[in-house]
Amino acid sequence: MIDPSRNADFRDRTRLSRRQLIQGAASLGALVTLPQTARSETPMQPHAQPKAFVYTEVALSIPFAEVPWKEISDTIRAQPGFLNKTWLSGHANDSLGGFYAFDSLDNARAFVTGYFPSETRDFGVAQTTRLFDAETTRAASLDIGSPHYGAALPAKPGAFVYTEVQVDVPFDHAPWTDRNPALKAQQGLLTKTWLSGVNTHTLGGFDAFDTLDNALDFALNTFPETAARMNAAFTTRVFDASLTEEASRYLGSPFYG
Repeated sequence: MIDPSRNADFRDRTRLSRRQLIQGAASLGALVTLPQTARSETPMQPHAQPKAFVYTEVALSIPFAEVPWKEISDTIRAQPGFLNKTWLSGHANDSLGGFYAFDSLDNARAFVTGYFPSETRDFGVAQTTRLFDAETTRAASLDIGSPHYGAALPAKPGAFVYTEVQVDVPFDHAPWTDRNPALKAQQGLLTKTWLSGVNTHTLGGFDAFDTLDNALDFALNTFPETAARMNAAFTTRVFDASLTEEASRYLGSPFYG
């Protein structure tokens, strides 16, 4: 039986998180205040060749419609080396995250060690950040149509899937030439951006699917079988792309042309 008092406690915690998010966004605006003209003229480079990717997710539960994403996005645009961001809204839990491209590994590292921890500290929540080498995975990602390297998608994404396997495999030893043909046959997969963890050599991907149902099928059924064959633990996360399209376009996400 569901305990109503526990539900009330949960709702109170959720409202607190949302209030902290809005307050945090205001704090960020105070830290990086740009004139309105500067905001509109900030150069966006959605097709510039990335040298590093960053994945982030914060321990919030907030519908994306309530996220002050424009205020947050304007501070992100000011970060050194920033190229583009795809906003993420967690399926079933409304977590808040992003997939970023940077012009250098140094700038990406500065983002995850400086700016982003300060952002989540203002929100009062825990965080996940992951850093990936975008140069070593370029050929593998282009082979499967990654828009981060200029390839065009056949359709708008309906969902994104983040995956990571707990292995230590330098990407030049990874069997991506064997894996890509199977991925190309995966139902609903539009594209994959391969990921190779900085300092860890974990293998992963940021995948776009045509529908949420196909993304869930991959995350719940196909990918766990792949990880089992590798005898490794893994992470999968599914995000509803339909909720974040406008915000992602605002920050030059390559998934939208």
